[in-house]
Amino acid sequence: MAGHSKWANIKHRKGRQDAARGKLFGKLAKAIEVAARDGGGNTDFNPTLATAVEKAKAASMPNDNIERAIKRGTGEVEGAVYEEMYYEGYGPGGVALYVQVLTDNRNRAASDVRSTFTRHNGNLGEPGSVGYLFSQKGLILAKGEEDDVMLLALDAGADDVRDAGDGVFEVVTEASEMRGVREALDQGGAEVESADVTQLPATTVPVEEKEARSLLRLIDALEDLDDVQSVFSNYDIPDSVMENVLAEA
Repeated sequence: MAGHSKWANIKHRKGRQDAARGKLFGKLAKAIEVAARDGGGNTDFNPTLATAVEKAKAASMPNDNIERAIKRGTGEVEGAVYEEMYYEGYGPGGVALYVQVLTDNRNRAASDVRSTFTRHNGNLGEPGSVGYLFSQKGLILAKGEEDDVMLLALDAGADDVRDAGDGVFEVVTEASEMRGVREALDQGGAEVESADVTQLPATTVPVEEKEARSLLRLIDALEDLDDVQSVFSNYDIPDSVMENVLAEA
Protein backbone atom coordinates (compact mmCIF):
# COMPACT_ATOMS: atom_id res chain seq x y z
CA MET A 1 0.00 0.00 0.00
CA ALA A 2 2.95 2.35 0.51
CA GLY A 3 3.29 5.15 -2.00
CA HIS A 4 0.06 4.54 -3.85
CA SER A 5 -3.19 4.51 -1.96
CA LYS A 6 -6.41 2.65 -2.58
CA TRP A 7 -8.16 6.02 -2.52
CA ALA A 8 -6.01 7.39 -5.34
CA ASN A 9 -6.69 4.30 -7.41
CA ILE A 10 -10.44 4.67 -6.92
CA LYS A 11 -10.38 8.32 -7.93
CA HIS A 12 -8.37 7.75 -11.08
CA ARG A 13 -10.30 4.75 -12.34
CA LYS A 14 -13.84 5.77 -11.34
CA GLY A 15 -14.78 7.06 -14.79
CA ARG A 16 -14.03 3.78 -16.47
CA GLN A 17 -15.88 1.79 -13.83
CA ASP A 18 -18.99 3.97 -14.15
CA ALA A 19 -19.02 3.33 -17.89
CA ALA A 20 -19.15 -0.41 -17.21
CA ARG A 21 -22.02 -0.22 -14.72
CA GLY A 22 -24.16 -2.87 -16.44
CA LYS A 23 -21.38 -5.41 -16.12
CA LEU A 24 -20.71 -4.24 -12.56
CA PHE A 25 -24.29 -5.03 -11.54
CA GLY A 26 -23.86 -8.59 -12.78
CA LYS A 27 -20.72 -9.03 -10.70
CA LEU A 28 -22.33 -7.53 -7.62
CA ALA A 29 -25.30 -9.87 -8.03
CA LYS A 30 -22.95 -12.88 -8.13
CA ALA A 31 -21.29 -11.77 -4.89
CA ILE A 32 -24.68 -11.39 -3.21
CA GLU A 33 -25.82 -14.82 -4.41
CA VAL A 34 -22.70 -16.56 -3.12
CA ALA A 35 -22.88 -14.75 0.23
CA ALA A 36 -26.55 -15.66 0.65
CA ARG A 37 -25.88 -19.27 -0.33
CA ASP A 38 -23.02 -19.63 2.14
CA GLY A 39 -24.47 -17.72 5.10
CA GLY A 40 -28.21 -17.29 4.61
CA GLY A 41 -30.34 -14.45 3.32
CA ASN A 42 -30.60 -12.34 6.49
CA THR A 43 -28.12 -9.47 6.50
CA ASP A 44 -28.43 -9.14 10.29
CA PHE A 45 -26.82 -12.56 10.72
CA ASN A 46 -24.64 -12.70 7.62
CA PRO A 47 -22.01 -9.93 7.63
CA THR A 48 -20.61 -11.02 4.27
CA LEU A 49 -24.03 -10.61 2.70
CA ALA A 50 -24.52 -7.28 4.48
CA THR A 51 -21.26 -6.00 3.01
CA ALA A 52 -22.17 -7.23 -0.48
CA VAL A 53 -25.58 -5.57 -0.29
CA GLU A 54 -24.08 -2.30 0.96
CA LYS A 55 -21.62 -2.34 -1.91
CA ALA A 56 -24.45 -2.94 -4.41
CA LYS A 57 -26.50 -0.09 -3.00
CA ALA A 58 -23.47 2.22 -3.13
CA ALA A 59 -23.27 1.43 -6.85
CA SER A 60 -26.99 2.33 -7.25
CA MET A 61 -28.01 -1.23 -8.03
CA PRO A 62 -31.85 -1.42 -7.95
CA ASN A 63 -33.37 -3.02 -4.84
CA ASP A 64 -35.33 -5.50 -6.99
CA ASN A 65 -32.05 -6.81 -8.42
CA ILE A 66 -30.60 -7.16 -4.94
CA GLU A 67 -33.64 -9.05 -3.65
CA ARG A 68 -33.63 -11.42 -6.64
CA ALA A 69 -29.93 -12.13 -6.12
CA ILE A 70 -30.54 -12.97 -2.46
CA LYS A 71 -33.41 -15.30 -3.38
CA ARG A 72 -31.28 -17.05 -6.01
CA GLY A 73 -28.62 -17.56 -3.39
CA THR A 74 -31.01 -19.02 -0.83
CA GLY A 75 -32.69 -21.23 -3.43
CA GLU A 76 -36.06 -19.45 -3.41
CA VAL A 77 -35.53 -18.63 -7.08
CA GLU A 78 -33.74 -20.91 -9.53
CA GLY A 79 -30.33 -19.73 -10.66
CA ALA A 80 -26.81 -20.79 -11.55
CA VAL A 81 -24.48 -22.18 -8.90
CA TYR A 82 -21.25 -20.19 -8.70
CA GLU A 83 -17.96 -21.35 -7.24
CA GLU A 84 -15.16 -19.10 -6.06
CA MET A 85 -11.62 -19.63 -7.29
CA TYR A 86 -8.39 -17.66 -7.41
CA TYR A 87 -5.90 -17.49 -10.27
CA GLU A 88 -2.38 -16.28 -9.59
CA GLY A 89 0.21 -14.75 -11.83
CA TYR A 90 2.50 -11.87 -12.68
CA GLY A 91 2.06 -8.79 -14.80
CA PRO A 92 4.58 -6.40 -16.42
CA GLY A 93 7.19 -5.19 -13.97
CA GLY A 94 6.97 -8.36 -11.89
CA VAL A 95 3.75 -7.24 -10.20
CA ALA A 96 1.80 -10.02 -8.49
CA LEU A 97 -1.82 -10.45 -9.58
CA TYR A 98 -4.35 -12.38 -7.49
CA VAL A 99 -7.54 -12.84 -9.50
CA GLN A 100 -10.83 -13.67 -7.76
CA VAL A 101 -13.32 -15.54 -9.93
CA LEU A 102 -16.97 -16.43 -9.37
CA THR A 103 -18.10 -18.78 -12.13
CA ASP A 104 -20.58 -21.44 -13.12
CA ASN A 105 -18.16 -22.80 -15.71
CA ARG A 106 -14.66 -23.58 -14.44
CA ASN A 107 -13.28 -24.45 -17.89
CA ARG A 108 -14.49 -21.20 -19.45
CA ALA A 109 -13.07 -19.13 -16.60
CA ALA A 110 -9.68 -20.84 -16.77
CA SER A 111 -9.45 -20.41 -20.55
CA ASP A 112 -10.44 -16.73 -20.44
CA VAL A 113 -8.03 -15.84 -17.63
CA ARG A 114 -5.13 -17.74 -19.20
CA SER A 115 -5.59 -16.17 -22.64
CA THR A 116 -5.90 -12.68 -21.13
CA PHE A 117 -2.60 -13.07 -19.27
CA THR A 118 -0.94 -14.27 -22.47
CA ARG A 119 -2.30 -11.47 -24.69
CA HIS A 120 -1.15 -8.74 -22.30
CA ASN A 121 2.40 -9.88 -21.52
CA GLY A 122 1.57 -11.49 -18.21
CA ASN A 123 2.39 -14.91 -16.85
CA LEU A 124 -0.20 -17.15 -15.23
CA GLY A 125 1.40 -18.96 -12.30
CA GLU A 126 0.78 -22.11 -10.32
CA PRO A 127 -1.56 -22.15 -7.30
CA GLY A 128 0.27 -20.65 -4.35
CA SER A 129 2.73 -18.67 -6.45
CA VAL A 130 1.51 -15.26 -5.26
CA GLY A 131 -1.37 -15.94 -2.88
CA TYR A 132 0.95 -15.96 0.11
CA LEU A 133 1.70 -12.27 -0.53
CA PHE A 134 -1.90 -11.25 0.23
CA SER A 135 -4.03 -11.25 3.37
CA GLN A 136 -7.79 -10.88 3.56
CA LYS A 137 -8.60 -7.63 5.34
CA GLY A 138 -11.37 -5.11 5.70
CA LEU A 139 -10.57 -1.74 4.10
CA ILE A 140 -12.65 1.33 4.89
CA LEU A 141 -12.13 4.72 3.27
CA ALA A 142 -13.37 7.48 5.56
CA LYS A 143 -13.31 11.29 5.60
CA GLY A 144 -13.06 13.37 8.74
CA GLU A 145 -10.65 14.96 11.15
CA GLU A 146 -7.57 12.78 11.54
CA ASP A 147 -7.73 12.51 15.34
CA ASP A 148 -11.45 11.72 15.24
CA VAL A 149 -11.16 9.03 12.57
CA MET A 150 -8.18 7.45 14.25
CA LEU A 151 -9.78 7.39 17.70
CA LEU A 152 -13.10 6.04 16.45
CA ALA A 153 -11.47 3.35 14.29
CA LEU A 154 -8.91 2.11 16.79
CA ASP A 155 -11.40 2.07 19.66
CA ALA A 156 -13.70 -0.07 17.50
CA GLY A 157 -10.94 -2.61 16.83
CA ALA A 158 -9.24 -1.42 13.63
CA ASP A 159 -5.68 -2.63 12.99
CA ASP A 160 -4.34 0.52 11.36
CA VAL A 161 -5.31 3.97 10.07
CA ARG A 162 -3.38 5.56 7.17
CA ASP A 163 -3.54 9.05 5.70
CA ALA A 164 -4.42 8.68 2.00
CA GLY A 165 -4.54 12.40 1.22
CA ASP A 166 -7.43 14.71 0.31
CA GLY A 167 -8.80 14.32 3.83
CA VAL A 168 -9.37 10.58 3.30
CA PHE A 169 -8.08 7.87 5.63
CA GLU A 170 -7.64 4.17 4.96
CA VAL A 171 -8.84 2.11 7.90
CA VAL A 172 -7.56 -1.47 7.89
CA THR A 173 -9.40 -4.11 9.92
CA GLU A 174 -9.71 -7.84 10.24
CA ALA A 175 -12.34 -8.95 7.75
CA SER A 176 -14.69 -10.04 10.54
CA GLU A 177 -14.38 -6.65 12.28
CA MET A 178 -15.01 -4.42 9.28
CA ARG A 179 -18.76 -3.99 9.70
CA GLY A 180 -18.46 -3.04 13.37
CA VAL A 181 -15.70 -0.53 12.68
CA ARG A 182 -17.73 0.99 9.85
CA GLU A 183 -20.74 1.39 12.11
CA ALA A 184 -18.57 3.08 14.74
CA LEU A 185 -17.25 5.52 12.14
CA ASP A 186 -20.75 6.28 10.87
CA GLN A 187 -22.11 6.82 14.35
CA GLY A 188 -19.12 8.99 15.28
CA GLY A 189 -19.71 11.39 12.40
CA ALA A 190 -17.04 10.26 9.95
CA GLU A 191 -18.03 10.09 6.28
CA VAL A 192 -17.49 6.56 4.98
CA GLU A 193 -16.61 6.56 1.27
CA SER A 194 -16.47 2.77 0.89
CA ALA A 195 -16.03 -0.42 2.87
CA ASP A 196 -14.82 -3.67 1.33
CA VAL A 197 -13.35 -7.00 2.28
CA THR A 198 -10.26 -7.15 0.10
CA GLN A 199 -6.85 -8.75 -0.29
CA LEU A 200 -4.02 -6.47 0.86
CA PRO A 201 -0.42 -7.16 -0.15
CA ALA A 202 2.32 -7.50 2.45
CA THR A 203 4.80 -5.68 0.17
CA THR A 204 4.56 -3.58 -2.98
CA VAL A 205 6.52 -3.40 -6.24
CA PRO A 206 7.46 0.00 -7.72
CA VAL A 207 6.32 0.35 -11.34
CA GLU A 208 7.67 2.80 -13.92
CA GLU A 209 5.40 4.62 -16.37
CA LYS A 210 6.07 2.39 -19.39
CA GLU A 211 5.36 -0.78 -17.41
CA ALA A 212 2.37 0.86 -15.74
CA ARG A 213 0.64 1.26 -19.11
CA SER A 214 0.99 -2.43 -19.93
CA LEU A 215 0.08 -3.50 -16.40
CA LEU A 216 -3.12 -1.46 -16.26
CA ARG A 217 -4.17 -2.78 -19.67
CA LEU A 218 -3.80 -6.31 -18.32
CA ILE A 219 -5.75 -5.52 -15.15
CA ASP A 220 -8.51 -3.81 -17.17
CA ALA A 221 -8.76 -6.80 -19.51
CA LEU A 222 -9.02 -9.21 -16.58
CA GLU A 223 -11.66 -7.07 -14.87
CA ASP A 224 -13.68 -7.02 -18.11
CA LEU A 225 -14.08 -10.80 -18.00
CA ASP A 226 -17.57 -11.77 -16.86
CA ASP A 227 -16.28 -14.40 -14.44
CA VAL A 228 -13.69 -12.17 -12.77
CA GLN A 229 -14.93 -10.52 -9.59
CA SER A 230 -11.80 -8.65 -8.48
CA VAL A 231 -8.13 -8.31 -9.37
CA PHE A 232 -5.78 -7.68 -6.45
CA SER A 233 -2.21 -6.58 -7.03
CA ASN A 234 0.85 -5.29 -5.21
CA TYR A 235 1.82 -2.51 -7.61
CA ASP A 236 3.09 0.84 -6.38
CA ILE A 237 2.38 3.39 -9.11
CA PRO A 238 2.94 7.04 -8.11
CA ASP A 239 -0.21 9.15 -8.39
CA SER A 240 1.36 11.43 -11.02
CA VAL A 241 2.22 8.45 -13.20
CA MET A 242 -1.26 6.97 -12.75
CA GLU A 243 -2.82 10.25 -13.86
CA ASN A 244 -0.61 10.41 -16.97
CA VAL A 245 -1.34 6.82 -17.96
CA LEU A 246 -5.09 7.04 -17.52
CA ALA A 247 -5.27 10.41 -19.26
CA GLU A 248 -3.98 8.67 -22.38
CA ALA A 249 -6.46 5.81 -22.15
